[in-house]
Formats: sequence, structure tokens, C-alpha cells
Amino acid sequence: MLSLTCKTAIKAVIYLASRLDSGEKSGIKEIAAYINASEHTVGKMLQTLVKEEVINSAKGPNGGFYISARQKNQPIIKIINAIDGKKVFDECGLGLSKCSATHPCPIHNDYKEIRDRFKAMCHQKKVRDLYETINDGLAYLMG
Repeated sequence: MLSLTCKTAIKAVIYLASRLDSGEKSGIKEIAAYINASEHTVGKMLQTLVKEEVINSAKGPNGGFYISARQKNQPIIKIINAIDGKKVFDECGLGLSKCSATHPCPIHNDYKEIRDRFKAMCHQKKVRDLYETINDGLAYLMG
């Protein structure tokens, strides 16, 4: 359902949020290494997230990417909309272009239910909900 870039973006934002309390900013290389992603992909994706005000960046010797206390309270759907757009929740589970309620694919009804529940979760879950499990050692970004 989500693109690889979008999944990478969510991991990067969670990583930045996990560093909020320390006040440290992170560079592209550091983020890419931690979430095991291409520096090129991470660099482009971070710029999109800054443009969409999901995260912040600062230039200079103490520069890098970071997230504010206000941004840690944003829902995960904001990251998805910034990277994949809202259409991701309208796509067919089999990738058919003409799938609809009146012209369904074989998994249409089951997939729609799962897709709608996932969308609701993305509206409900905040960045802080996800990074707190990382900081508490209950969840991981590497693997």
C-alpha cells in the first residue's frame, strides 16, 4: 500500500522524534545509516518533508534535520500525504486501474476494509506514539 519512500519517510521522522529530547540535529548520512536506506533517497525525501513542514532543517556547522515538540504531535497521515499523497488510500489491492465498488477486483471488499482501517490508524497515531515505543525499547526501526 505505501511506497518504499513513504515507509522510509515514516522511519526517518520517528528517528528524528526519538532524538527530540536531546536537542540534537541529524544529518542525511546518519539518518540513512540508522534506518538502512539510500542516502540519495533519504536526502530527497527529507527535503520534501521540510517543504511540507513535517520536519525542520537548519544550515550551518550545527545544522541538520530535526523535529519540534509541536511536530511530534502530528498524525502519521501527514507524512503519508506528503510523500505518497491522499490517493494511496483509493488504490486497488491488485493494482488495477478500474477497480471500484461497481467493478470490483477479486479482493476489493476485503482490501477496502483493511485499507480503511489502516487509514483510520494513520489519522489516530501520532509521531510521538511511535517514537515512545522506540525509546522504551518496545519497538525497533532496524532489522
